[in-house]
Amino acid sequence: MSSVKFFNGFSMPVVGLGTWQSSNPQELEAALDEALKAGYRHIDTAYMYQNEHVIGNVLKRWLDSGNIKREELFIVTKLPPIGMTPEKVEYFIQKSLKSLQLDYLDLYLVHLPIGLQYVNDTDLWPKRDNKILIDPTSSIEAVWKAMEEQVDNGRTRSIGISNFNREKVERIMKVARIQPANQQIELHAYFQRPELLETCRKHNITVVAYAPLGSPGRKQLYEQRGLTFEPIPLLEDEIIVEIAKRHSKSTAQVLMKYWIQQNIAVIPKSVTPERVRSNIDLFDFELSADEMLKIKALNKGSSGRTFSLAFPGVPDHPEYSVDD
Repeated sequence: MSSVKFFNGFSMPVVGLGTWQSSNPQELEAALDEALKAGYRHIDTAYMYQNEHVIGNVLKRWLDSGNIKREELFIVTKLPPIGMTPEKVEYFIQKSLKSLQLDYLDLYLVHLPIGLQYVNDTDLWPKRDNKILIDPTSSIEAVWKAMEEQVDNGRTRSIGISNFNREKVERIMKVARIQPANQQIELHAYFQRPELLETCRKHNITVVAYAPLGSPGRKQLYEQRGLTFEPIPLLEDEIIVEIAKRHSKSTAQVLMKYWIQQNIAVIPKSVTPERVRSNIDLFDFELSADEMLKIKALNKGSSGRTFSLAFPGVPDHPEYSVDD
């Protein structure tokens, strides 16, 4: 499989298995087994997904069997917002390593630039009076210094950021002794973020697109939490349908290929075996320059954004922003 190369010489497979919303242990175990059989070596998780222990059990089983070597895998997890203080960075990476049953990570990301108050290890969105308890004193610069120490101590090979806008990327670059290797952001055909991508390229920060298909599975998750979410019709877009037919591929495959041809990695989430297999079947066709331009023209700018942190209380955080 092709990969994107980090500034430090490490490489990340360009397709990974996303595991957000994968909380059913049996379902996730089956999806991971299917993914590893299909050739996935890049697995993306986060402390906030509360599934690292399930992933750890599957990885241990595969590693113990000798069917896979640790150096073949690329494992990514993330520092939770309740860990956005320098002293909590080591604490949470150690917890993630223990759950994943690994000695080191390939990439550790700051999940959000916003810090939340730490109440306990499991209260990920602490609330009072129906408002999320932010930690307005959290400093992305101070946290970054602690992230660098995790590389020094061998707990992770590379460090990166997630959901950082241009201004925050520049701030990290000003203080970084070890620069971010990667930035993970919402990115799909309706929300293409050219300015943010240019800032990352300028600093040799690779990019991973999350929700490259618009994250259609979120509707069910949001409804369970009493929230509303109307999926964007990305998979049914007539331009994408037309291109997919021409290549005898699915619209999902076309949407992901668009980013891969720009050297941007994708982490589609699925627990359906057939979709898990088809999501990595992206290397036997190429989009033409004209097709790339047609997809580029679908960009809706900021109105294409589907992820928001505008939960009660969060916009009060000094690092809250909705630009880029």
